[in-house]
Amino acid sequence: MSRYRFALRPKWILSHLFVLALVVAMLAAGLWQLRRLDQKQARNERIESRTAEAVVPVEDLLAVDRTDGIGDLEYRRVEASGTYLLDDQVLIRSRSLEGAPGSWVATPLRLDDGTLLIVNRGWISNSGQHEAVPAAYDRPTGEVTVVGMVRPSQTRGSIGPVDPADGHLDTLARLDVGRLAEQLDGDVLPAYVQLEAQDPAVTTADPTPVPREALGEGPHLNYAVQWFIFTTVALVGYPLILRRRARELETEARQADRDAELVSDPA
Repeated sequence: MSRYRFALRPKWILSHLFVLALVVAMLAAGLWQLRRLDQKQARNERIESRTAEAVVPVEDLLAVDRTDGIGDLEYRRVEASGTYLLDDQVLIRSRSLEGAPGSWVATPLRLDDGTLLIVNRGWISNSGQHEAVPAAYDRPTGEVTVVGMVRPSQTRGSIGPVDPADGHLDTLARLDVGRLAEQLDGDVLPAYVQLEAQDPAVTTADPTPVPREALGEGPHLNYAVQWFIFTTVALVGYPLILRRRARELETEARQADRDAELVSDPA
C-alpha cells in the first residue's frame, strides 16, 4: 500500500471527499427518479381504474358541505343536468393546447336543486385578445346534460400570479372553485368537472374539450439509469486515476534513482 501513500496528502483527501459526495448525490438522484417512477405508475393505475368506473350522478359523489377534500374522487366520471349560467362564466388564463396559447372557459351549471357545479367546458384560442369569454361561446342555452371527470379546485403554489381577493373577475389565473364561488349566487360544489361529453353535443362553435392527461411514465427510468451509469463511472474511474497516479510517481522515482546513479558514477 506504500505506493498509494500519496493519497493521504491533504489535497488528495479533499479529492476523495469530493468524489464520495458526488457518488452519494448521484445515487440519491437515481433513487429519487425511481421513486418518482413508482409514483407515476401508481397515479396512472389510479386514473385508469377510476375512469373505468361507471358514470354516476354528480350528487352521488359531491356535496356542498364536504370539507375533507375530494382526492379520493378525482378522475371519477359524473353526469349532471342543469342550465349554464353564461353570464357568470370566466376565462382561466394561460392554458395551452398542443403548443397554442389559449384559455379555459369555466361555466357554472345550475342543477335542478339550485346547487352550482363549475364545468370546465374546454379551451379557446387566446393570444391576449380576450379578457372575458367571447359572446360567440354563449351557448348552449336551456337544459344541458354534461359528462366529465371530477377535478379538484386549483390552488396557488409557492409561486405564481395572485388573483384579487375582492371584486368580480372575468379571468382567473387558475380554476379556483372557491374564488369563483365568491362571485356566484348560490351554493357551489367543492370541485369542478372537466367536460368530456354533452347533450346537446359539443360542436366546433364550442370550446374544445380539454383532453385527458397522457398516462406515460415520463423519462424517470431513463434518468435513473443515467445517474447510476454516472455513479458506476465514478466508482470505477476514480480508482483507475489513483492507480495511474501511483504508477506515474513510481516511474518518476525510478527515473530519479537512475539520474542519481549517473551523477554519482559518471563513468
